[in-house]
Amino acid sequence: MTTSRIEIALPTAESVKVTEDTLSVDLSDGRTIAVPLAWFPRLLHGTVKERNHWRLIGKGHGIHWSELDEDISVEGLLAGKPSGESHTSLKKWLDERDSLQANRSRRSRLRHSAKESQSSVQQPLASRL
Repeated sequence: MTTSRIEIALPTAESVKVTEDTLSVDLSDGRTIAVPLAWFPRLLHGTVKERNHWRLIGKGHGIHWSELDEDISVEGLLAGKPSGESHTSLKKWLDERDSLQANRSRRSRLRHSAKESQSSVQQPLASRL
């Protein structure tokens, strides 16, 4: 018996839209695939700015979010595969993310405090002139 192999070309991603609860990808064959954002916890935990900062990779066969360290393939979306990240890995990422955000917030408060101190010192000098 002879069997023939059929090669099926996968469509590529052309554009991406992330809402509060959905990831939608417009494909090169005219379809749009939409999946629950809950399938990809890093996107779910990302800010609107982070979610909107994506780029196509592999000539449109994947999507990359650098700030969230997330890569999603068109093939995986079409197959209905959610993220395969383990709970342990996600927790580690969330803990590191929380720590980084706390440090940024602390630095921002220190800079703001330093500016206020500098401003209060300079103001009396300016009023004497």
